[in-house]
Amino acid sequence: MFNDRSSLLAFLKTRRSGKPRELVAPGPSEAELRQIIEMASRTPDHGKLNPWRFIHVPRSRRDDFAALVQRASLIEDPDPAPGRIEANEQFAHQAPELIVVIFSPVSGTKIPLWEQELSCGAACMNLLIAAAAFGYAGGWITGWPTYSEEIRREFASGNEKLAGFFFIGTPGRPLEERPRPAFEEVASTWQPNATTA
Repeated sequence: MFNDRSSLLAFLKTRRSGKPRELVAPGPSEAELRQIIEMASRTPDHGKLNPWRFIHVPRSRRDDFAALVQRASLIEDPDPAPGRIEANEQFAHQAPELIVVIFSPVSGTKIPLWEQELSCGAACMNLLIAAAAFGYAGGWITGWPTYSEEIRREFASGNEKLAGFFFIGTPGRPLEERPRPAFEEVASTWQPNATTA
Protein backbone atom coordinates (compact mmCIF):
# COMPACT_ATOMS: atom_id res chain seq x y z
CA MET A 1 0.00 0.00 0.00
CA PHE A 2 1.05 3.60 -0.45
CA ASN A 3 2.05 5.78 2.49
CA ASP A 4 2.39 9.05 0.65
CA ARG A 5 1.67 10.85 -2.61
CA SER A 6 5.20 10.45 -3.94
CA SER A 7 5.13 6.66 -3.66
CA LEU A 8 1.78 6.55 -5.48
CA LEU A 9 3.12 8.74 -8.28
CA ALA A 10 6.26 6.61 -8.57
CA PHE A 11 4.10 3.49 -8.76
CA LEU A 12 1.88 4.88 -11.50
CA LYS A 13 4.91 5.97 -13.53
CA THR A 14 6.46 2.50 -13.41
CA ARG A 15 3.49 0.10 -13.30
CA ARG A 16 3.97 -2.82 -15.66
CA SER A 17 2.06 -5.98 -16.45
CA GLY A 18 3.62 -9.36 -15.85
CA LYS A 19 3.83 -12.20 -18.34
CA PRO A 20 1.50 -14.86 -16.92
CA ARG A 21 3.90 -17.70 -17.76
CA GLU A 22 6.55 -16.00 -15.59
CA LEU A 23 4.31 -15.43 -12.55
CA VAL A 24 5.05 -17.76 -9.65
CA ALA A 25 3.97 -18.34 -6.05
CA PRO A 26 3.12 -16.80 -3.79
CA GLY A 27 -0.07 -15.33 -5.14
CA PRO A 28 -2.58 -13.22 -3.24
CA SER A 29 -4.16 -14.74 -0.16
CA GLU A 30 -7.92 -15.18 -0.08
CA ALA A 31 -8.27 -11.94 1.90
CA GLU A 32 -5.96 -10.04 -0.46
CA LEU A 33 -7.79 -11.36 -3.50
CA ARG A 34 -11.08 -10.15 -2.07
CA GLN A 35 -9.62 -6.69 -1.52
CA ILE A 36 -8.14 -6.64 -5.04
CA ILE A 37 -11.57 -7.38 -6.52
CA GLU A 38 -13.25 -4.83 -4.26
CA MET A 39 -10.73 -2.22 -5.40
CA ALA A 40 -11.27 -3.16 -9.03
CA SER A 41 -14.98 -2.41 -8.51
CA ARG A 42 -14.21 1.20 -7.56
CA THR A 43 -14.35 2.36 -11.15
CA PRO A 44 -16.23 5.03 -13.13
CA ASP A 45 -19.69 3.57 -13.71
CA HIS A 46 -22.29 5.92 -15.20
CA GLY A 47 -25.68 4.90 -13.86
CA LYS A 48 -24.24 2.62 -11.16
CA LEU A 49 -24.93 -0.41 -13.36
CA ASN A 50 -21.94 -2.61 -12.44
CA PRO A 51 -21.64 -3.87 -16.05
CA TRP A 52 -18.90 -6.33 -15.09
CA ARG A 53 -18.37 -9.39 -12.94
CA PHE A 54 -15.31 -11.19 -11.57
CA ILE A 55 -15.04 -14.98 -11.45
CA HIS A 56 -12.20 -16.59 -9.50
CA VAL A 57 -10.83 -19.86 -10.88
CA PRO A 58 -9.06 -21.40 -7.86
CA ARG A 59 -6.03 -23.67 -8.14
CA SER A 60 -8.23 -26.63 -7.23
CA ARG A 61 -10.25 -26.06 -10.43
CA ARG A 62 -7.38 -25.46 -12.86
CA ASP A 63 -7.50 -29.02 -14.20
CA ASP A 64 -11.19 -28.53 -14.97
CA PHE A 65 -10.38 -25.21 -16.63
CA ALA A 66 -7.65 -26.88 -18.68
CA ALA A 67 -10.14 -29.52 -19.85
CA LEU A 68 -12.54 -26.75 -20.89
CA VAL A 69 -9.79 -24.96 -22.83
CA GLN A 70 -8.75 -28.18 -24.57
CA ARG A 71 -12.35 -28.98 -25.50
CA ALA A 72 -12.91 -25.48 -26.86
CA SER A 73 -9.62 -25.63 -28.75
CA LEU A 74 -10.62 -28.83 -30.53
CA ILE A 75 -13.91 -27.21 -31.55
CA GLU A 76 -11.95 -24.30 -33.01
CA ASP A 77 -9.42 -26.59 -34.68
CA PRO A 78 -10.11 -30.36 -34.74
CA ASP A 79 -6.63 -30.98 -36.16
CA PRO A 80 -4.38 -28.90 -33.88
CA ALA A 81 -0.89 -27.90 -34.88
CA PRO A 82 2.01 -29.48 -32.97
CA GLY A 83 2.39 -27.92 -29.56
CA ARG A 84 -1.11 -26.47 -29.32
CA ILE A 85 -2.31 -28.97 -26.73
CA GLU A 86 0.75 -28.27 -24.59
CA ALA A 87 0.26 -24.52 -25.03
CA ASN A 88 -3.36 -24.81 -23.89
CA GLU A 89 -2.27 -26.75 -20.83
CA GLN A 90 0.30 -24.10 -19.96
CA PHE A 91 -2.27 -21.34 -20.47
CA ALA A 92 -4.71 -22.96 -18.08
CA HIS A 93 -2.20 -23.63 -15.30
CA GLN A 94 0.04 -20.55 -15.39
CA ALA A 95 0.32 -18.15 -12.43
CA PRO A 96 -1.00 -18.80 -8.92
CA GLU A 97 -4.34 -17.03 -9.33
CA LEU A 98 -6.79 -16.52 -12.19
CA ILE A 99 -9.70 -14.09 -12.41
CA VAL A 100 -12.03 -14.12 -15.40
CA VAL A 101 -13.65 -10.73 -15.97
CA ILE A 102 -17.08 -10.72 -17.55
CA PHE A 103 -18.58 -7.78 -19.41
CA SER A 104 -22.19 -7.85 -18.23
CA PRO A 105 -24.09 -5.05 -20.00
CA VAL A 106 -27.39 -3.82 -18.62
CA SER A 107 -30.12 -3.35 -21.20
CA GLY A 108 -33.17 -1.10 -20.93
CA THR A 109 -31.19 1.82 -19.54
CA LYS A 110 -30.30 5.22 -20.93
CA ILE A 111 -26.59 4.49 -20.42
CA PRO A 112 -25.08 3.70 -23.85
CA LEU A 113 -23.46 0.31 -24.35
CA TRP A 114 -20.18 2.04 -25.21
CA GLU A 115 -20.06 3.68 -21.77
CA GLN A 116 -20.68 0.32 -20.12
CA GLU A 117 -17.83 -1.20 -22.13
CA LEU A 118 -15.55 1.62 -21.02
CA SER A 119 -16.51 0.99 -17.39
CA CYS A 120 -15.66 -2.70 -17.77
CA GLY A 121 -12.27 -1.81 -19.25
CA ALA A 122 -11.64 0.56 -16.35
CA ALA A 123 -12.50 -2.23 -13.88
CA CYS A 124 -10.00 -4.47 -15.66
CA MET A 125 -7.28 -1.85 -15.34
CA ASN A 126 -8.13 -1.34 -11.68
CA LEU A 127 -7.71 -5.08 -11.16
CA LEU A 128 -4.13 -4.89 -12.45
CA ILE A 129 -3.37 -1.76 -10.42
CA ALA A 130 -4.77 -3.27 -7.22
CA ALA A 131 -2.77 -6.48 -7.68
CA ALA A 132 0.41 -4.44 -8.19
CA ALA A 133 -0.35 -2.30 -5.15
CA PHE A 134 -0.25 -5.48 -3.05
CA GLY A 135 3.16 -6.33 -4.50
CA TYR A 136 2.01 -8.83 -7.12
CA ALA A 137 1.94 -8.61 -10.89
CA GLY A 138 -0.93 -9.30 -13.21
CA GLY A 139 -1.28 -10.12 -16.87
CA TRP A 140 -4.43 -9.42 -18.91
CA ILE A 141 -4.79 -12.08 -21.61
CA THR A 142 -7.38 -12.21 -24.38
CA GLY A 143 -6.68 -14.24 -27.53
CA TRP A 144 -8.91 -16.97 -28.91
CA PRO A 145 -10.16 -18.27 -25.52
CA THR A 146 -11.83 -14.90 -24.89
CA TYR A 147 -13.88 -15.27 -28.08
CA SER A 148 -14.62 -18.98 -27.80
CA GLU A 149 -18.36 -19.58 -27.47
CA GLU A 150 -17.65 -22.86 -25.65
CA ILE A 151 -15.67 -21.03 -22.96
CA ARG A 152 -18.04 -18.06 -22.89
CA ARG A 153 -21.00 -20.34 -22.11
CA GLU A 154 -19.12 -21.78 -19.12
CA PHE A 155 -18.58 -18.37 -17.52
CA ALA A 156 -21.20 -16.06 -18.98
CA SER A 157 -24.82 -16.01 -20.06
CA GLY A 158 -27.18 -13.98 -22.21
CA ASN A 159 -25.43 -11.09 -23.91
CA GLU A 160 -22.40 -11.20 -21.62
CA LYS A 161 -18.88 -11.42 -23.04
CA LEU A 162 -15.47 -12.33 -21.65
CA ALA A 163 -13.33 -9.23 -21.12
CA GLY A 164 -10.25 -11.37 -20.51
CA PHE A 165 -8.30 -13.66 -18.25
CA PHE A 166 -6.28 -12.04 -15.46
CA PHE A 167 -3.39 -14.07 -14.13
CA ILE A 168 -1.89 -12.84 -10.84
CA GLY A 169 1.22 -13.87 -8.96
CA THR A 170 4.76 -12.91 -7.99
CA PRO A 171 7.14 -12.04 -10.82
CA GLY A 172 9.59 -14.90 -11.32
CA ARG A 173 12.01 -12.46 -12.93
CA PRO A 174 12.27 -8.66 -13.14
CA LEU A 175 9.39 -7.18 -15.10
CA GLU A 176 10.46 -5.96 -18.50
CA GLU A 177 9.72 -2.43 -19.57
CA ARG A 178 8.25 -2.04 -23.02
CA PRO A 179 8.31 0.95 -25.35
CA ARG A 180 5.85 3.62 -24.34
CA PRO A 181 4.47 6.31 -26.65
CA ALA A 182 6.05 9.74 -26.52
CA PHE A 183 3.85 12.37 -24.94
CA GLU A 184 3.59 14.20 -28.27
CA GLU A 185 2.30 11.07 -29.98
CA VAL A 186 -0.75 10.69 -27.78
CA ALA A 187 -1.45 14.15 -26.32
CA SER A 188 -2.26 17.49 -27.90
CA THR A 189 -3.99 20.77 -27.21
CA TRP A 190 -7.38 21.29 -28.84
CA GLN A 191 -7.63 23.96 -31.52
CA PRO A 192 -11.09 24.87 -32.88
CA ASN A 193 -11.73 23.93 -36.51
CA ALA A 194 -12.02 26.88 -38.85
CA THR A 195 -15.73 26.12 -39.30
CA THR A 196 -16.41 26.32 -35.56
CA ALA A 197 -14.12 29.22 -34.64
